[in-house]
Amino acid sequence: MMGSDMMGQITAWHAIIFALYAALVLYPTGRILRRLGFSPLWSVVALFPVVNLIALWVLAMVPWPRDAMARTSSP
Repeated sequence: MMGSDMMGQITAWHAIIFALYAALVLYPTGRILRRLGFSPLWSVVALFPVVNLIALWVLAMVPWPRDAMARTSSP
């Protein structure tokens, strides 16, 4: 039974599941970031386990570009 071990092999199903997961995470995260005034490309950070928590805290603490635009345009 030497050749029947599937552990460690990446199959087409793994790629399909990862693509679905990436689409389900990246698309809404990118839309949220765009509405906040940030580049949607920052949504790629959401795929990395520890980095996404750090990015969430940074996002919560930095001044948002949308808020800065509202302050400068108000009379």
